Formats: sequence, structure tokens, C-alpha cells
Amino acid sequence: MRIETLAINDPRWTDAIGRLDHDVYHRPDYVQLEATRMESAPEALLISDEERVFFVPYLVRSCEPLCYDMRESVFDVVSPYGFPGILMNDSGRDSNFAAEALAALRETFARRSICSAFLRMHPILGNNFASLFAPNVFADSCETVAIDLTLSKDEILKQIRLNHHKTIEKCISLGYTARVVSLTDVLVPFSALYKETMDRVEATDSYYFDAQYFANLAQMPGVYCCIVESGGAIAAACVFFECNGIVNAHLGGTRTAFLSRSPFKMVVWEAMRWAKERGNRWLHLGGGVGGKDDSLLHFKAGFSNTRFQFLTSRLVINESKYDRLVHVKAQATNLSTETVYASSYFPAYRTQISICAPRLILVKYKASSPSR
Repeated sequence: MRIETLAINDPRWTDAIGRLDHDVYHRPDYVQLEATRMESAPEALLISDEERVFFVPYLVRSCEPLCYDMRESVFDVVSPYGFPGILMNDSGRDSNFAAEALAALRETFARRSICSAFLRMHPILGNNFASLFAPNVFADSCETVAIDLTLSKDEILKQIRLNHHKTIEKCISLGYTARVVSLTDVLVPFSALYKETMDRVEATDSYYFDAQYFANLAQMPGVYCCIVESGGAIAAACVFFECNGIVNAHLGGTRTAFLSRSPFKMVVWEAMRWAKERGNRWLHLGGGVGGKDDSLLHFKAGFSNTRFQFLTSRLVINESKYDRLVHVKAQATNLSTETVYASSYFPAYRTQISICAPRLILVKYKASSPSR
């Protein structure tokens, strides 16, 4: 078995994903964008055994700011925001290789003083992982919504909730128009719309993206923005990624002045029409807040009956170092270690206990939070 740790500029990274079904979240330019935002080091692990291939991108973070009295440097790993996760080729999709590759990942991380890893799977590209890997590999399972663009237009329309249809028709009758453009073309107004959305929901700092982030995002290939306009003003908008037949919703929002009309439904409608016309296979809308069955999931479910499992893997690589960081977190927050451990957040030592984390709101529904 060959195990290779790849830096962001290693040509083997691009070569590896070029031979695998992948999404934008696996590309080095996207992982670098997230590494800059999260002040972390971008890497990927490539494990191969003859024809079998296992690939996963991730960010390495230092734990030093969390605990200064550790005797050695300690790090943890987190997936970039979105749905990167593990990729495996057809030959590698057997339970024996999956177990061997995961064991190799743990050993590689352990040698580098990485005490934990939080990995977010891709719901579509990893849709059989729950049966492929051991039962304890994934900590949770929830649903995401995707629109099957290979269906006929009539078949797609039948799956759209009547209320969504009526809202879209109402917006059209009122003169609202929708189109898909380059993010570069609407960079300033989109940034303002997104900030207004975050201000409205009183988001914490981690939910704000600076101007440089959006500028860098706009330069990436396959990045588009679907906008709905009324009277020359952008009422709602969302950034979408297009990669290998999959279109993913990324960041979006609605101007407060237009909330009563729910124009974001029209954003999804236009993105669906545009993505199908371009020959894509899926429009992936994502799931509920933190993977819950909530109003956001209900909103998205109004566009399609198709569901995928969203899995996360929460690996404790070094228990003693992990325990030490949890102990320090407990002391810093005047809580018991049991309370910190009981948090649903992973890793527990980075939890924001007693802080109600706001979520990105699309129209008036809350969306999944950025990566941990």
C-alpha cells in the first residue's frame, strides 16, 4: 500500500482527482481558498494499492492557541466547508480496502501529532459509504436534497411543491426576473446582499466572508451566481458551483426588503433550469441546519423527492491529547469535562458551549453552518 501526503501545489493532487469522480470541494484551488480563510494548512492524502485508490483533502490546524502547556505541538484536521470527503475509485470500493485505507489514514495522522479529524463526506459521491465502511466510522447520518436533472421537465415539475409553484408564479407576475451570471459581474452587490443577510440574523464573525474571499472565489472556474431582480435591484441570489455534472448551492441570501415575496424560490427554479440546460446530472441543494430535519430541509424538499445521506466522520486519533484539550476547554469555560464531552460539536475542545450559533438564511430559512 502506497501512502502519499500531498501539498496544495503537488501535481499528483490534480492528477489523482482527474482520475476520480470528484466535485469542486476536492480541487486544490478550493481547498487553498478555505485554508486561507481558516488560517490552516491545505493537504490531501492519497492511498493506493494496485488499482485501488483512496483520496481525501483536508485542512491541518494547530491546537497551540487552545492549550499552551502541551509538551509538544498538537494539530487537528477538518474538512473544508462543503462536501469534500473521501473519494474512492470503483476498484477501491470494497470493505477490506476501505478499512485498510482508513487505518493507514489514522496511522499517518498519529505520526504527525494530529489528535482528531472531522471529515465531511460528499452525499452523492459517497452515497454507499455507510455500508462500505465499518458501522463506527460515521457519527451521524442525515438527509440532503438533490434535483435529478436527467428527469424530463414535466417529471421535475411534478415534484415541486404547489406552494413553491405559486410563489414563483407570483414573483414572475410581479416582474421579477432571474438569470445566471459570473460572480465577477455581481461581486459588489452580492457581497452586500450576503452581508445584509448575515446582519439580519445576527451572525457571529465566523459567518462573515471578507471581500478578498469573494474576490478569490469569483476567480475560480465553475463559479456562478444566480440572481433574481426586481426593478433593477437584486432581490435574492446564490453562488453555485458547477463541476463534473454536479451543481452545488454554496452561499446566498435575500434582501430584507423582498423577504415577503420569498424570491429565493425563484433562484432555485432558475438554477435548476440553467443546470439542466447545460447537461448536468444533479442540482444539490444540501440539507437542514446541522443535519436536522428542520424548516430549511422542508424548504429544499419542496423542490425534489430525491434524498442522499450526508455522513461525517469524527475520529479521535490520540485519546490522551484529545482528553487534555477537553480538560483545558472545561477549565476555561468553568464547566465539567463531562459537559464539554456531551457537546454535539466535534472536536469537543473547540465547542462554543452556551453560544447559539446563527446560520446562513436563504430567504427566511436557516442553512448549514460553515465547516468546523
